[in-house]
Order: sequence, then C-alpha cells, then structure tokens
Amino acid sequence: MALRNAVMAALLEGEASGYDLAKAFDATVANFWMSTPQQLYRELERMEAEGLVTARVVEQERRPNKRLFSLTEAGRKAVRAYTAEPLGKPAVIRDELMVKVQCLDAGDMEAVRTAIAERMEWATAKLARYERLRQRLLEGRSEEAYFAEAERIGPYLTLLRGMSFERENLQWGDMALRRLEQRTATLRADN
Repeated sequence: MALRNAVMAALLEGEASGYDLAKAFDATVANFWMSTPQQLYRELERMEAEGLVTARVVEQERRPNKRLFSLTEAGRKAVRAYTAEPLGKPAVIRDELMVKVQCLDAGDMEAVRTAIAERMEWATAKLARYERLRQRLLEGRSEEAYFAEAERIGPYLTLLRGMSFERENLQWGDMALRRLEQRTATLRADN
C-alpha cells in the first residue's frame, strides 16, 4: 500500500495541515500505517502536483503561515479506485523483537525478557491512547448507536483492529514472560 492511500484516508476527515495530518496519523492511522512527518510532507507535495489534493494558505499572525490540504475530486476518485482494487498479499510482520526472541536460546535471555517487557509497556500505553480516542469517537453513544448514526465508520473499525492488535501483543508478552520464567527455573533446577 502506498503512503498516498493512507494520506487520502486521513483527508476524508476533512481539510488538514501537514502538522495536523502527522498528529492524526499518530492518533488514528498509526494503528495500521506508520509514517514520519517528512514522508508525509513529501507525499503531500507529490499529491498536490498530481492534482489529488489542493492546498490553501492560511496566514497566521504569530506563527508561520500554514497550508491546509484537502482532497480534490480527482483525489476522491482515486480513493474509490483504490478501494475497488483487489488486495495484495497479507501484511508481513517485520518485527525486530521476534528476531531477538528467535535467537534467545543462544543470546542474552535477560535482555530479551527486558525487550518483551518494554514492548508490553508500549502496547499498554498505545492501548490507553486508543481507548481515549474510542471514547471521543463514541461521544457517549454505544457502539451499536455509533455504527447506526456516525457519518463514517471506517476510522472506528480500524481503531478496533489496532486495539485488538495491542491486546494480543499484551497476551503474547505475558505468555512469553511466563514461559521464560519457567525455562529459567527449569535450567536452574537442572544445574
């Protein structure tokens, strides 16, 4: 998937500056797509040159002027075309932690244990951010009411997927740490 598709998805929420998009990516789209602010700005420039987005300058008194981007009709057509395309291969996990876990029997088990615990802390913090976002999206409604009434449900569905992913990270981390503790106890008993 190209970054532009994720940018177009974010712009479906409405006009946004590059800074706002970077924050939105961190708060919403990051549950399925990562990007640096520099990558976002470069992509916005390319998309503007291709006529997928338009930008208007907003003058500010005490700050530098900012550019607000919005999808053009060509951008909306590109979104429709993109969603109609068949899916490629499923996502591939590239996770350095998994490589370290794979090597732990010949490596530093304590360092791997620490890395797993750090990943769990990261997942816990991310899950808390996602839960705050979920509450903002629901605005006091039940999920059923949200799905029936909300103008757009895609962001909520992707948020639920991100939450599920982080919960699974926590479950796996808990299981892995228990197994490593059992393994350590067994090795101590054998020596």
